[in-house]
Amino acid sequence: MPALFDYDSGMRLPFEPPLAPMLSSAADALPGGEGWLFEPKWDGFRTLVFRDGDEILLQSRDEKPMNRYFPELLEPLRKTLPERCVVDGEIVITGPNGLEFESLLLRIHPAASRVKLLAEQTPSSFVAWDLLALDDGDLREVPLEQRRAKLDSLLGGEYERVHLSPATRDRALAEDWFQRFEGAGLDGVMAKRLESTYSAGERTMIKVKHARTADCVVAGFRWHKNGPGTMIGSLLLGLYDDEGKLHHVGVTSSFTIARRKELVEELAPLRENALENHPWRGWAEAQMQASAEGQRMPGASSRWNRGKDLSWEPLRPERVCEVAYDHMQGTRFRHAARFLRWRFDKPPEDCRYDQLEVTPAYELERVFGGGRHPRHGS
Repeated sequence: MPALFDYDSGMRLPFEPPLAPMLSSAADALPGGEGWLFEPKWDGFRTLVFRDGDEILLQSRDEKPMNRYFPELLEPLRKTLPERCVVDGEIVITGPNGLEFESLLLRIHPAASRVKLLAEQTPSSFVAWDLLALDDGDLREVPLEQRRAKLDSLLGGEYERVHLSPATRDRALAEDWFQRFEGAGLDGVMAKRLESTYSAGERTMIKVKHARTADCVVAGFRWHKNGPGTMIGSLLLGLYDDEGKLHHVGVTSSFTIARRKELVEELAPLRENALENHPWRGWAEAQMQASAEGQRMPGASSRWNRGKDLSWEPLRPERVCEVAYDHMQGTRFRHAARFLRWRFDKPPEDCRYDQLEVTPAYELERVFGGGRHPRHGS
C-alpha cells in the first residue's frame, strides 16, 4: 500500500488521521456476565473512515490510505455519514454465497484501471460499528454504550453500500449468531465492554472464531523460501468430492524449522513416481512446461502476494493428516490450516468433503437490511 497519510490533511476534525484502531485478543468462548455488547466478526478489511464535508479518507488497520482501492465507496459514504465524523468498521464484498475476502485482496492492485473494473464488477460495502468523533466532539473517551447508541441513531435506516453492524447484549443470541452467520462467511463473534472507551492500538476487544478439524490427503508440497532441497515450506491438502475427484483445498505450514528439515527425508519416498496417475497431473505438467519454456505458469505467482513462487512438488496421495481450520470459503479453507497429526490409520479415499461440518448459508440481506442482494446495492 502507499505511504502513510499526510498529517497536514486540513480536515477540521477533533483529531487527524492516522489513528491506530482498537484491537482484539482471541478467546475460546464468549464471556459471561453482564455488561457486554456482542457483534458479528466481519471477514473484511478493517477501516477507519474520516469525513470532513466532501473530503473522505479511508484508513487501513496498518494506518495506510485505501481510497484508491475502493473508489465506489466514497459517494455512498458522503450521502450517508454525518458531515464531520470518524467511524470505525469494515469494508466487505459480498456474493451469492456470502462474504468474498478473495475479492477484497484483488483490489490491492497497482493499476487504477484494474481497480476501476473490479469496483464495477464486485462493488464493496462498508459496515460501521463504532463512532469515534462527531462534529467537534471527540468520543473516544465516551463509553461504548453511548457511542453505539449515537451511531444507531445516525445509521438506523437503509443505505446504499453503508450498513450498521448488528449488535446485541443477549449472550444467547450472540451464540446463535456464532453458528448461523458462519454460512455467510462471517468470522465469528466480537465481545466488547459497554463501559469501555476507545483504546487506540490496544487489545481490549474479545474475538471468538470458529475452529474445526478435518482429515486431508497430502498430495504435494512446496519448498521453503530458502530453496529446493532445504526444508518443506507447506503441505498441499486435498479432499475428495462425491465423484471421487481430489480437490486442492488449502495448505498447512505450521512446522518448526527442525520439523521442516525432517519432512524432506520423511516425504522423499512419496516423491518417487508421484506423477503417475496423480489426480493433479495436468496442473503439474503445465507448470513444468511453462518452466522449461521460461514462462510463468498462469496461477504460479500468487495473485495476492506479487512475485511469490507457488510452484509445487507432487507426492503420491497416500498420506493423511489431521488439520485445524476456522471455516471454509467455498470449497477451500479460508486461511492456512494448522497441522495437528498424521493419520496413518485412515485411508486417503475417506478424506471427503462430507466429513466437514456444514452450516446453512445465512442470507446477508437480513444482516445488511433491505430486500436486495448486497452486491446490487441494499
